[in-house]
Amino acid sequence: MELYIDTANLDEIREAHDLGVLDGVTTNPSLIAKEGIDYGKRLAEICEIVRGPVSAEVIALEYDAMVKEGKMRAEIADNIVVKLPVTVDGLKACKALSDEGIRTNMTLCFQSMQAMMVAKAGAYLVSPFIGRLDDISQDGTELISQIRTIYDNYGFATKILAASIRHPKHMLECALIGADVATVPMNVIKQLMQHPLTDNGLKKFLEDYNKAFA
Repeated sequence: MELYIDTANLDEIREAHDLGVLDGVTTNPSLIAKEGIDYGKRLAEICEIVRGPVSAEVIALEYDAMVKEGKMRAEIADNIVVKLPVTVDGLKACKALSDEGIRTNMTLCFQSMQAMMVAKAGAYLVSPFIGRLDDISQDGTELISQIRTIYDNYGFATKILAASIRHPKHMLECALIGADVATVPMNVIKQLMQHPLTDNGLKKFLEDYNKAFA
């Protein structure tokens, strides 16, 4: 499973990159707003650090404006993936941009038929938001399972990007189901390497060594 970081913070991106496990980056308008910097400038900075896919979400909501903005974002770097909402206009923009060789990430997916439609339109990625479904007492990972089955049934090439990951259990479930990608905040990336038995074992090894040789 590929691992992306969900942030627009350069320090977090560099930290994740230095771990040697980072495959890409996802951003959105909220994350960019938090950084308080020009959108295009920050995307260019991210693409200098990460050579894998960098998702850049459009602000526009109408088809023509989405296509125009998407093309502009795609000119920033070769690894930009244009992020579009799973709306009717977003679907049309996905088809138009995909036909021109521009990769798209269809975001805010909350039901499996949305995922099927964007795959038919040529999306590179689809982003089901599992944590937000859990927030309203639905099973977010069940959506990942449904999409995996549909894509496997019909040979769709679109990658399933599990988004709105809240904790390592989400990651485990997505990996077992067969999500192609997961995008996570930095704190979850760190949690994936944590276990109390690892910490206790290391402490015991060092205590024994210090007792013998101190």
